[in-house]
Amino acid sequence: MSEIDYGSYLRLPELLALQTPQSEPEHPDELLFIVVHQASELWFKVLRHEMDTLITSLQAFDTMRALLAIQRVNTLTEIIAQQLSALDTLPPQRFMQFRGYLGSSSGSQSAQFRAIEATAGLRDPHFLQAISEHGDPPPEVQAALERPALQTLVLELLAHDKVELETLYTGPGPTPQFLLVEGLLEFEQRFARWRFLHVQLVERIIGPATGGSGGTLGAKYLSRTVSQRFFPELWAVRTKIYGR
Repeated sequence: MSEIDYGSYLRLPELLALQTPQSEPEHPDELLFIVVHQASELWFKVLRHEMDTLITSLQAFDTMRALLAIQRVNTLTEIIAQQLSALDTLPPQRFMQFRGYLGSSSGSQSAQFRAIEATAGLRDPHFLQAISEHGDPPPEVQAALERPALQTLVLELLAHDKVELETLYTGPGPTPQFLLVEGLLEFEQRFARWRFLHVQLVERIIGPATGGSGGTLGAKYLSRTVSQRFFPELWAVRTKIYGR
């Protein structure tokens, strides 16, 4: 057995050979564009893995393990959002110099991103239409749609623990179940922040009315998604209590 070192363990030769700019001559900013999106897909992979852990914990009614899982999910979501700032350094005119080489590629075609949305709980007609625009949903998205949404699982956990959602906010103090519910809402907020930053980035580079490279509505489409809710019942309990 050969000795494993840093490069072979991480398979760096293969990894660093995966960035293949299409522009001719090669545009100096295309490498940045590729790496940001490839890095996002790697983080999506880790995020999906941790969401699977979260789901397993919720299904086992293991509140403390679910708490640890949602903390990591939230940290990963923040990392994904923050790395978009690298593309803020890409001037519009320079992006247009290699945009034509992207073909029909679009971030909306990311199967992993769609799987994350479906796992979190998106089931509305707008979402289902979006994932069907390019044919049948990818296998990972279809599998996520067939699983219970996170909101359903956390409500089942509360029922198992004989805890009412409303009492989490009217009781004497924070409980593990309260922290879990708040952690899920934090995930939704961080995910929405990622969406908002994405909208701003697209508007800054190609403008708010320009169509996306994959035939989408561009920033117009993205702006619609900012208000999407994963956990409507977890949000509504506040109005139920404090809106009286």
